[in-house]
Amino acid sequence: MADGPKILIVDDEPNIRDLLTTSLRFAGFAVRAVGSGAQTISAVLEEEPDLIILDVMLPDMNGFGVTKRLRASGYTSPILFLTAKDDTEDKIMGLTVGGDDYVTKPFSLDEIVARIKAILRRTMQDDEETIIRAGDLTMDQDTHEVSIGSEQIELSPTEFKLLRYLMLNPNRVLSKAQILDHVWEYDFNGDAGIVESYISYLRRKLDIHTEEPLIQTKRGFGYMLKAAKA
Repeated sequence: MADGPKILIVDDEPNIRDLLTTSLRFAGFAVRAVGSGAQTISAVLEEEPDLIILDVMLPDMNGFGVTKRLRASGYTSPILFLTAKDDTEDKIMGLTVGGDDYVTKPFSLDEIVARIKAILRRTMQDDEETIIRAGDLTMDQDTHEVSIGSEQIELSPTEFKLLRYLMLNPNRVLSKAQILDHVWEYDFNGDAGIVESYISYLRRKLDIHTEEPLIQTKRGFGYMLKAAKA
């Protein structure tokens, strides 16, 4: 078996499992494949994979439900959804429950491999620095704890990723396109409404602990996290 990153493939169609398994092993990954949500949870408990390719439509539970259970149990590694459903609402749902990317069928094997490598590369970069600080904001990437001063802030997985990107770029205006690319890694066919929604969610949770709004809108340009410089 390959000694590369461990990938768990979850799909109830044997031909897709076989196709992905062969391609990913050829690309240097260590691969395990299962066909149900229950098998997914067992496989993660047995040997935590570095990334999961997860079909949304499974025989016992859908991929969104599996992801919620995995995230609730503390599993933090990337999840890439693989599905025939191409609706924007489904993509938003997948990313909201804690997914990292979304690929629709039929898919290109080269694209799958490229996306996996990009996600893992970004994950490895994230692990280099555990604590991020921007002004009074503190984020622990290991425990997923966020605080303003002594106040703890509860965030969803997607809110956490969005705030992280803003904190890594304090006092810098970020366009909606940049945010989509770095946080969701998907362009939603130009639908930037998801960015506006999640900025609004973050503001509601952050602003009650600050005298002035931390996330500023620069009309015509994007958003900026205002943070006092050290």
